[in-house]
Amino acid sequence: MNAKVEIDNVTKIYSGNKKNSQVLALDTTSLKIMPNEFITILGPSGCGKSTLLRVVGGLEEQTTGHVYLDGEEVFGPSSNRGMVFQAYSLFPWLTVEENIEFGLKNNGMTAAQRKEVVHTYIELVRLNGFEKHYPKQLSGGMQQRVAIARALANDPEILLLDEPFGALDNQTRTLMQELLLEIWEKSNKTILFITHDVEESIFLANRVIVMTSRPGRIKADIPIDLEHPRPYNIKVSPRFLEYKEQLTELIREESLKAMMEVK
Repeated sequence: MNAKVEIDNVTKIYSGNKKNSQVLALDTTSLKIMPNEFITILGPSGCGKSTLLRVVGGLEEQTTGHVYLDGEEVFGPSSNRGMVFQAYSLFPWLTVEENIEFGLKNNGMTAAQRKEVVHTYIELVRLNGFEKHYPKQLSGGMQQRVAIARALANDPEILLLDEPFGALDNQTRTLMQELLLEIWEKSNKTILFITHDVEESIFLANRVIVMTSRPGRIKADIPIDLEHPRPYNIKVSPRFLEYKEQLTELIREESLKAMMEVK
C-alpha cells in the first residue's frame, strides 16, 4: 500500500535574532503516513512539531526535502488538507452552519447540497440545535467542534490538528478526545495530530511519533496496539500505562537535554 503522506528528508531553517544567524528547527526528518492512520506527534516544547505540521499543510516552505500527498508534491495550502489549530479561528460574524458551509461555496455545490453536507457534519459533532448560534455564544469545546466540522466538510485527504484541545479544561478535553476518535472511526480519514500530552497521544493514536529537542528529528516511532472502539477507561489499563511510562521517559530525556543546552 502506498503512503498517504510522505515526508522526505525535510529540514527547516529560520533566521535567528542575531544578524546573519540561523536556527535549525527541523533536521532531516522523514516519515510515511499510511491511509486511515491516526498519527500523534509528541515532543518537548520548541522541538518543531508545529513546524512540521505547517510544512505538511503547505503553510510554511521547508528549506530542503519534499512532502508528498498521494504521490503529488505539496506546494502551498490546499483544500485536500484540512487544518485545525488551538485557536478556534472561526469567523465571528458567521453562524455555526455558515462557518461550516464557508469552504463549500467555492466547489460548485448547489445550495441544497451544501445544506445537506452542513447538516451531516453538525450531526457528526453533535451541535444539533446550535446551527444559528454565533461563535461568541458557544463554549470553547463547542467552537472547536465547529472548527473540526468545517475542516471535515471539505472532505480533505488528511486532517492536520495542532494541539486543538490545548486551551480546553480537562473534562471538555477528555470529551473532545472521545468525539474525535469516534469521528475518525466513522470517517476513515487520515489524521496527523500534534500534542504535548502523553496520555492524549496514546489514547488517540495508532502510532506515536516522538521528536527530539531542537533541532527536531524523529526519536521514536511507536505503534499503539490498543482496541477500537477505545473506551476512556483504557487509560488505566496495564498496557496503556506501559506505553505512558515508555513515552514519558523518552520525553523526559529530551527535555533534560534541552535544559542542559540552555545552561
